[in-house]
Amino acid sequence: MDDIQINRDSEEQSMSEQMLLRREKLKALKEAGKDPYTIVRYDRTALAADVKARFEELDGKDVSVAGRIMSRRDMGKANFVDLLDGSGRIQLYVKIDDVGEDCFAEFKTWDIGDIIGVKGFVFRTRRGEISIHAKELCLLTKSLNPLPEKWHGLTNTDTRYRQRYVDLIVNPDVKDTFIKRSKIISSIRRYLDGQGFVEVETPMLVSNAGGAAARPFETHFNALGVDLKLRISLELYLKRLIVGGIEKVYEIGRVFRNEGLDTRHNPEFTLMELYQAYTDYHGMMDLTENLYRHVANEVLGTTVISYGGVEMDLGKPFERITMVDAVKKYAGVDFSEIKTLDEARAAAKEKGVEFEERHSKGDILNLFFEEFAEHHLVQPTFVTDHPVEISPLTKKKPDNPDYVERFEFFMNGWEMANAYSELNDPIDQRERFAAQEEQFAKGDMEANHTDEDFLNALEIGMPPTGGIGFGIDRMCMLLTDSSAIRDVLLFPTMKPLD
Repeated sequence: MDDIQINRDSEEQSMSEQMLLRREKLKALKEAGKDPYTIVRYDRTALAADVKARFEELDGKDVSVAGRIMSRRDMGKANFVDLLDGSGRIQLYVKIDDVGEDCFAEFKTWDIGDIIGVKGFVFRTRRGEISIHAKELCLLTKSLNPLPEKWHGLTNTDTRYRQRYVDLIVNPDVKDTFIKRSKIISSIRRYLDGQGFVEVETPMLVSNAGGAAARPFETHFNALGVDLKLRISLELYLKRLIVGGIEKVYEIGRVFRNEGLDTRHNPEFTLMELYQAYTDYHGMMDLTENLYRHVANEVLGTTVISYGGVEMDLGKPFERITMVDAVKKYAGVDFSEIKTLDEARAAAKEKGVEFEERHSKGDILNLFFEEFAEHHLVQPTFVTDHPVEISPLTKKKPDNPDYVERFEFFMNGWEMANAYSELNDPIDQRERFAAQEEQFAKGDMEANHTDEDFLNALEIGMPPTGGIGFGIDRMCMLLTDSSAIRDVLLFPTMKPLD
């Protein structure tokens, strides 16, 4: 057995001994009629951060605080304790003469991780640290499982994701990331609400999961005896609302895609889609630039962000390039000169781009783009004018019907948003759905299915509309410099331990 395994076994044995000892302490408390779990409330007058921020005002005054014991320095008849609450940490000074012998004796049995209430006065130590001199102490919750060892903390990423509640306690940067995520979403809402958009909620359980190229999760609704799917997109319901006269509409919500896990993908994730009547994909580009700058300025205080040491400038005009030009620039293949499917296949074989028999010329162009161009798009870039075959819900370009009025927004080589001049021709839309049904029959499990109610809505009449979908999680990754999507999801999907 190697040293690492010996150390691990020793740590597990020590942990088991601590857990047993803590349970014995809890049993003694209950037998003494001091069960901490019976306490239903503790009135606080201040948070740790408040005490520090308002020291000049609070110096010498009594406050009540509560939080978790994170460390202690035992100096015999006096202890220094590090207390953690929702706002941060503050030092406590606990002396036997001030709290009394009985209280001090009980306090000495409390463990790291226990949650306590403290009443005392604010002061500054001789070393200059703002602290609270305790006069009363109360055990509010007994921690039965020890926190990770002080110096090593919780570093195993698998354990961190599975036990996020511990991760948040022992890794302050993690908590900061999720507070920043909340601020990002709030900032998005403030911007859109200020632009006159209406926030709505649409169904998650649907009979037809459309609006994106993805495989849905399926379930069964017992009450009606029907099979349903979890939504993969927000699009088709929001467009119904455009038809109904809500001319600026958005939704921020979870969507579900039955796909793999990696650093940028989780089967459930947060998507924002918005639709605006009487504009097009150029209007969506302007909105995207303005929204990203607003959020970065409001949350970070700057439009220059750093991700993995790479700076990206949101303050400059975002680059705009067509998909054909991007492939020409980075792959050296000009699809404007490729007229047939056979020519596209030949180019793919020459460049080593793998394709399937069902793939059209437009599909192969997209494969070229993903292979050769995507990873170059580090600075904010709009890639425009996609082939019609991969854009079943988008208006064709009037001067070139093989392509559509669509863009994808890229930063750091990642797709961050996807936008269209929305297709509002019900006859064309039915033909596009039919083409998608053919692709599904040929084995494309991500193809859309015909949505008759959505077609009916289009037949009622939808005005010219611009629409966009934003990946909120990837936006949060960039703005918090987080290396994996799991770092910005409080409870990411994990493989079961058993």
